[in-house]
Amino acid sequence: MQTISIAQVMLSILIFMVMFFGIGFLLNMLLRMTWLMAIIYPIVVIFIIDDIPMYQYVTKPGFAFSELGSNILSLHMVDIVILSSGLVGAIISGFVMKALRKQGYQMF
Repeated sequence: MQTISIAQVMLSILIFMVMFFGIGFLLNMLLRMTWLMAIIYPIVVIFIIDDIPMYQYVTKPGFAFSELGSNILSLHMVDIVILSSGLVGAIISGFVMKALRKQGYQMF
């Protein structure tokens, strides 16, 4: 089992939050869909935690979804907190974009 220091956890939380805030903010500016990143984020998490090719969700759905379920259940609490911080960043970007639009800023 690999150990992770508290500094690495805090830095990972910050990186995920800022990264998905930025991606969400850019998607909001370009596509004018405020909550798009918050909706897409679960798919991104599946890409991060799952090692099964996406075509197997169509060709072998029983196997693929059972593997996904076991991968989700095998996550450690640290992993869940880090991945959740990305969702928080995506949600914050939606609120920031709504506030900016309410104040009159027009993005593209």
